[in-house]
Amino acid sequence: MKRRHFLLALPLLMTTLHAAPSPDLLNIPVKDIAGKDTTLAALAGKAVLVVNVASKCGYTRQYTGLESLYKAYKDKGLIVVGFPSNDFGGQEPGTEAEILQFCTSKYAVTFPLFSKVTVKGDTAHPLFAALTGAAAGSPGPVKWNFNKFLLGKDGSLVQRFDSKVEPESEELKAAIDKALAAAK
Repeated sequence: MKRRHFLLALPLLMTTLHAAPSPDLLNIPVKDIAGKDTTLAALAGKAVLVVNVASKCGYTRQYTGLESLYKAYKDKGLIVVGFPSNDFGGQEPGTEAEILQFCTSKYAVTFPLFSKVTVKGDTAHPLFAALTGAAAGSPGPVKWNFNKFLLGKDGSLVQRFDSKVEPESEELKAAIDKALAAAK
């Protein structure tokens, strides 16, 4: 009986062992906040905190913490990147120019911002589809603004944090410290 259960599980085990490698997150095409085509490839060798952001959300105040985190860790090798999204309650209705103006004037944001993207569903930007997909090992779709995805120096997803995890929390800082200490 035990052998039969093993044989039934064998195809699942083999599928797991031969699963596709994690997507190359740093080479997925994106647009910066000015609309210029780019990728995150220039950030290879650094830890990257990818955040879906919005200007009219209860979590918008996290821009302050994200900027503090960026300033405290950028010389150690962390880059925070913000991807505005209007997917949740229409909380990012502005144009890229309006978003940039808001972030720089209200929160003094200096970390890189990118063009507005969709982060959920069938039309999710390829970066967020990859970050939330099974190949990245992520626990499903983005559920709200200010989800945080920590990428290691090799560009792979290290850990994901829910919106309620504050940027300056010990939990997030410990994960960043660990990602920065890891060899490339």
